[in-house]
Amino acid sequence: MAKGPVLIDLDGDEPAADVAQAPPVPDIAMPQGQAMQSAARLAARKPSALSRWFWGLALAVVGAVVSVAAWDFVNSLLLRAPILGWIVTGLFAALVLVAFIIAVRELAAIGRLSRVDGMRHAADTALAEEDLAQARAVTTRLLAFYKGREDTEWGRDRLSERMGEQFDASGLLTLAEDELLAPLDAAASREVEAAARQVATVTALVPLALADVATALAASLRMIRRIAEIYGGRAGFLGSWRLTRAVFVHLVATGAVAVGDDLLEPVLGGSVLSKLSRRFGEGLVNGALSARVGVAAMEVCRPLPFSDRHKPSTRSIIKRALAGLFSKT
Repeated sequence: MAKGPVLIDLDGDEPAADVAQAPPVPDIAMPQGQAMQSAARLAARKPSALSRWFWGLALAVVGAVVSVAAWDFVNSLLLRAPILGWIVTGLFAALVLVAFIIAVRELAAIGRLSRVDGMRHAADTALAEEDLAQARAVTTRLLAFYKGREDTEWGRDRLSERMGEQFDASGLLTLAEDELLAPLDAAASREVEAAARQVATVTALVPLALADVATALAASLRMIRRIAEIYGGRAGFLGSWRLTRAVFVHLVATGAVAVGDDLLEPVLGGSVLSKLSRRFGEGLVNGALSARVGVAAMEVCRPLPFSDRHKPSTRSIIKRALAGLFSKT
C-alpha cells in the first residue's frame, strides 16, 4: 500500500456539527453544606459511657501523678535550697488559687445559664396557662437578672414604669420583649450575620481539607458564646461547650441542618446556585446553615421565648449576611 498525502474532502454532503444541538452537560449535584453538617454531627455526638469512664480515670491518674511529682519536687528543693523551695511553693499555691477561682467562675456561669433556662420555662408556662401572676414573677426575675447592665438601663426603667398597665400574661411578656430584649435581639442577630459571612468566605476561598469543618465549628462555638454573653449568660468554657452541644443536638434532631430547596432563595433566587462553582456554592450553603445555628442559639440563650412578632427570620438573616458575597446581577 503506497504512502502519500491524504486528501480530506470538506465539501461533502454531511452537515457540519452544530454546537446548539450538543447534549446538555449533566447537572452538578447541589452543594449540601458538608462542613456545617459535619461540625453539627461532631458537636452533637454524645460520648459513650465507656469513653467517659476512660477519660475520667485518665484524668484522675494524671492528676495524681502530677500532684505526687510536684510534692516530691518541692520537698527536695526545700532540702537543697530552702529559699528557692519556698518561692516555688508560693508559685504552686498561686496556681492552685487561680485554678480554684476558674472553677468557681465556671460554676457561676453554669448557674447563670440555668437561671436563663428557668426563666424561659417559667415564661412558657405562664403563656400556656395565661397566668398573669407568674408572668409578673418572670418579669421581676428578668429585671433583677439584668440589673447593673448599663446597656439595659433605659429598657429596665421603661418596663418598670409600664408593667403595671398590663393585665394579661402575653401582653406583659411582649412588653418585656419590646422594652428590654429587642436591643439584645438586634445585637445577637449581628453576631449571627458575622459568623455566617466568615464561614461562607473561608469555605469558598480556602481549599484545604478539613479547614472548612474546623472553621465552621470554631465560628459556631464563638458565635454561641457571644450570643450567650449578649443575653446575660456569660458562659465559661464548660458552659459554652454544654450550650453548644444543646444547640446542635436540637438542630440535628429536628433536621434543621439539612439543606432545603429554598435555603438560599432570598439571596440567589431561582436556579442560580446550580450555575455557581461547587466551592462557592458550598460556602454559601455553609454560611446559611451557620445562620440557622445562630437562630437556634438565640432561642436557647434568650431568657424569654420569642413571640411571633419578635421571632427572628432565618431567611432575613441569611439575606443580610450573604447578600454582600453574591450579587444577582
